[in-house]
Amino acid sequence: MKKLTVLGVTGSIGTQTVDVVLHHPGQFEIVAMSAGHNIAKLEEIMSKLPVKHICVLEEKDQAYLEKKYPDRHFYCGQEGMIAIATLKEADIVLNAVVGFAGLLPTIQAIESHKDIAIANKETLVVAGHIIMPLAKKYGIKLLPVDSEHSAIFQSLQGAHHDEIRKILLTCSGGSFRDYSLEDLKDVTVAQALNHPNWSMGAKITIDSATLFNKGLEVIEAHWLFDVDYDQIEVLIHPESVLHSAIEYVDGAVIGQMGTPDMRLPIQYALTYPDRLPIGDSQSLNLTALASLHFTKPDTTRFPALTLAIQAGKTGGSMPCVMNAANEVANKAFRDGKIRFLDIYRLVEEAMKQHQPIENPTLEELLEIDQKTRNSVLQKV
Repeated sequence: MKKLTVLGVTGSIGTQTVDVVLHHPGQFEIVAMSAGHNIAKLEEIMSKLPVKHICVLEEKDQAYLEKKYPDRHFYCGQEGMIAIATLKEADIVLNAVVGFAGLLPTIQAIESHKDIAIANKETLVVAGHIIMPLAKKYGIKLLPVDSEHSAIFQSLQGAHHDEIRKILLTCSGGSFRDYSLEDLKDVTVAQALNHPNWSMGAKITIDSATLFNKGLEVIEAHWLFDVDYDQIEVLIHPESVLHSAIEYVDGAVIGQMGTPDMRLPIQYALTYPDRLPIGDSQSLNLTALASLHFTKPDTTRFPALTLAIQAGKTGGSMPCVMNAANEVANKAFRDGKIRFLDIYRLVEEAMKQHQPIENPTLEELLEIDQKTRNSVLQKV
């Protein structure tokens, strides 16, 4: 039995991880989990699984849960999340926390010799130069959970790194893929959250609408698969059937196809290199597909890709600034404080104002992240 710690259990990835665990009794056990503000969802999960170690964000929620569930162990905040990420009994930590908050628990888990199933892309975006050498030093597996990176990972099985010509990173195009630049000026939060293909959390759904999510995934792919940025090609693929692919030096293109169901990449990260049935997931019906479409992204309407790749190529501390500015701007839009196109402006301004540090330490990244957030907050 594989024993898991799930960080971010009440989010989209976390709840689907619970589905995977419940569908395979005897295969997995969640020994620890963390949640944010959704205590009702957490208690629902607790009613289904006898998880002993549980971390929440706020002390008042910890006090409430400790009183109601005296037979379980509760933790709080960043320190609590690190504590459950380093529990001796856990074999693998699935990090589904949203944003920069996932970085420190990942580092501590790696140093505790835990394999990492990584859905928290910001960890690699901000600190890939720290995470990848650390994973190598401690000999742990870093297993991708994002559907695109899982597809790339699956498509690389049995291949040699020097056989890769390029990565074809697919993208649904988000909620506004058919909108003009003029249309984008007045879009609402509700419209942005109405993703045509995937059911995801609010932050990532807005990132999908801006295409910042794909920009973050380009940087993540650079670190996970050790390829140059010029070897990564983003393709808009509205049907979300081909989740990504590899073009090899001989011209062969090998990709992974499937229905848009995150349980598949979650489960593969947990069972690698083996595969298990996935329950009530619908099989991909190829005869029902009239056609598949692939187009290049329009970076005039959606400049996020240009900004993210620029940050990635600049390297050092610049991806940290780009990510922090985007997290603040994304939330400001969701809170109705700025308009959709202001997200790009705020990120670009933050990047222009930053003098990058070539090889920042963890302490420097933490300081830069906070400084960037404070600066952007003053403008919203």
